Amino acid sequence: MPTTQRTELNQLGEFGLIDRIKQPFEQKQHTETRKGIGDDAAVIDYGQDFYTLHSTDLLIEGVHFDLSYMPLKYLGYKAVAVNVSDIAAMNGIPQQILVSIAVSNRFSVEAIDEIYEGIAEACQNYRLDLIGGDTTTSRAGLVLNISIIGKVKKNKITYRSGARENDILCVTGDLGAAYLGLQILEREKQVFLANPHAEPQLEGKDYIVQKQLKPEARTDIVYELDELGIIPTAMIDISDGLASEILHLCKQSNVGAVIFEDKLPIEDISWLTAQELNLPIMTCALNGGEDYELLFSIAQKDFEKVNKIADVSPIGYITSADKKATLRTKSGTVYPLEAQGWKHF
Repeated sequence: MPTTQRTELNQLGEFGLIDRIKQPFEQKQHTETRKGIGDDAAVIDYGQDFYTLHSTDLLIEGVHFDLSYMPLKYLGYKAVAVNVSDIAAMNGIPQQILVSIAVSNRFSVEAIDEIYEGIAEACQNYRLDLIGGDTTTSRAGLVLNISIIGKVKKNKITYRSGARENDILCVTGDLGAAYLGLQILEREKQVFLANPHAEPQLEGKDYIVQKQLKPEARTDIVYELDELGIIPTAMIDISDGLASEILHLCKQSNVGAVIFEDKLPIEDISWLTAQELNLPIMTCALNGGEDYELLFSIAQKDFEKVNKIADVSPIGYITSADKKATLRTKSGTVYPLEAQGWKHF
């Protein structure tokens, strides 16, 4: 009797699994489908002067969030923001969302109200319409799925695959704060479990905790780039860590990259917290994940323009594919970039 081969999911990893899933679907059934699996959002062409963008994200209790320190209202907000970030990474504008939720009977009506209060706040902030979804029961924990629809003018669509040699690599905001916020929250959770009467030690940590619990998608940067007449050559949002996203962008664009340690934007509170927790700050900045900032490349002709955006930092440049992706330290040492961020399996 032949044995059935079993391959463990962790042998493939998230992106290996995605590549495996998409193989039977490479042949498109509809000409409207311009881009399917492989970017921050799917791209559909309905014959107008813009593309329609679609994306979705699934958040599962105990995997993506911990309700011992994640307020339900913030959870609702974050679930929307991470989807908006995918649309922003295509240089697009979000428009509608659908929300599906699975809950057990340990959640009250008031608890569900809190989640939707956060969703409503995000809809107000990002100018979104909630147009549908689904509700069902869960035997385990809370499951929250959001699908988002957006649009982008056809001449402004930005994929992961457009970076070219000598382009300048830029990042919005700062790096590593969300990961360090998570470490602080996990530390305080352990303290509470050991002593429920202990007061949480979060003084001065508001910024990094907020970055973890209630991140903001960078649609503001999309508008600023548009006002300055800049169309990024490639773009991706930073959900799994800067190093991982650079490698994705390089793979999709068939290029290499050099980034400079002293150019990475890191807030003072992140440096101090990393020291407090005895964590290497560069590890946090490169591999922490959940920053939901934007990583993008621009043509050299746009360098002076992008310098006018206060919250954008040039961090390196694009090279030929044979030079791989590397980090140049302050001392001049060059290290290959490695993806050590969030692993889903």
